Amino acid sequence: MKKILLIIQREFLTRVRKRSFIITTLLFPLLYLALIFGTAFIGEKGQTKLKIAVLDSSGKFTKARVDSANAFDKASTLVLVNETPASLEKDFEHKGYDGFVIIPANTVGTMAPDKIEIKANRTLGTASSVQSKLNTIWNDIKYEELGIDSQKQKQLNDSKLTVQVENMQDKGSNAKIASLTGYITGFLIYFILLIYGSQVMMGVMEEKTNRIAEIMVSSVKPFQLMVGKIIGIAAVALTQFLLWIVFVFLIYNITKSGSAGNSAMAVVVGQAQEVFSSLNIPQLLFLFAFYFLGGFFFYASMYAAIGSAVNEDMREAQSLSFPITMIIIFAIFILTIAMQDPTSPIAVWGSIIPFTSPIVMMARVPYGIPGTVPYWQLFLSMGLLVGGFLFMAWFAGKIYRTGILMYGKKPTWKEMLKWAFK
Repeated sequence: MKKILLIIQREFLTRVRKRSFIITTLLFPLLYLALIFGTAFIGEKGQTKLKIAVLDSSGKFTKARVDSANAFDKASTLVLVNETPASLEKDFEHKGYDGFVIIPANTVGTMAPDKIEIKANRTLGTASSVQSKLNTIWNDIKYEELGIDSQKQKQLNDSKLTVQVENMQDKGSNAKIASLTGYITGFLIYFILLIYGSQVMMGVMEEKTNRIAEIMVSSVKPFQLMVGKIIGIAAVALTQFLLWIVFVFLIYNITKSGSAGNSAMAVVVGQAQEVFSSLNIPQLLFLFAFYFLGGFFFYASMYAAIGSAVNEDMREAQSLSFPITMIIIFAIFILTIAMQDPTSPIAVWGSIIPFTSPIVMMARVPYGIPGTVPYWQLFLSMGLLVGGFLFMAWFAGKIYRTGILMYGKKPTWKEMLKWAFK
């Protein structure tokens, strides 16, 4: 055990002291900051405030109604003009308008509105604001014609039917947030398995090529060397993600306190608060850590076995690791199904089988436990993943023991299986 701890310590300290580790650890929070503040800046400054000329032939789009609509929404401005349609169409841009609207005389007097076009010489990105204002004025005119007073108008405008699917087992869950959270956490584990799994394979290949492994196996067993390397790299990955989580929460608290004077920032912070309030964060973090470590140990064992079997030829390593990569990619395919229907048979079994459970289960967990994910499915998945890792560590250890000291020969999967079961 002491020898394994020494290998873990060596692997961990060697990697965290590398410049690449420091750069990537700092780069993520900087990119996160750029995303948050960039979104807020674009939301605050990026939209163009439209100025639309309104030529009213009906006599119902009064200045009072237009001013009231303008006061409600600042994304665009409606301006009543008194010109001929031909003159307005010819000179609207020279007069500082982004577009114009002509309200025909026969627009009112019927409950079915005529088609009204916003005419411009370019695409108007915030035309929805203009459409909303015109509809507001239109409704006001119709309410007046029908004799509906302002109080009843407000009651009608506020009367909306909101339809939302509620999971009675997990009443706090939100389908959209759960789907997004499942995608992010599942994709992070996918990223971990590919990137850090490849690091295990490359590290083993490097030690074998430089003959370092020959020296080390004279003091420790090959299995101890493999386990120490896997756990050491897992500790590096976990440290990096813990630092990222701390950075994210620090940035969230900073932006939360500084969002009072920035409406766009307040929207971003409000959305983040909605996400945090609808999720069981401690449960999510615990399961993420479990499936991250379980999935990493499971796949890193296979990557270590491949690294021990090949020489310095990277193409040979890529050829042998291709089936493993395809399994991980297949798990992402099931993840997309689980995001839409977390109780479908393929999502359920994908979250139980160890080859895909680290990714797929994280897509189901945000929907709620025990509603969407019954306890028996969760515990079965966790138990099989632990058992799968132990078997894979034994299986890979047998290959590692033979392959780490073999040079020159190009192995096949058939030969590697013979090493494992001989």
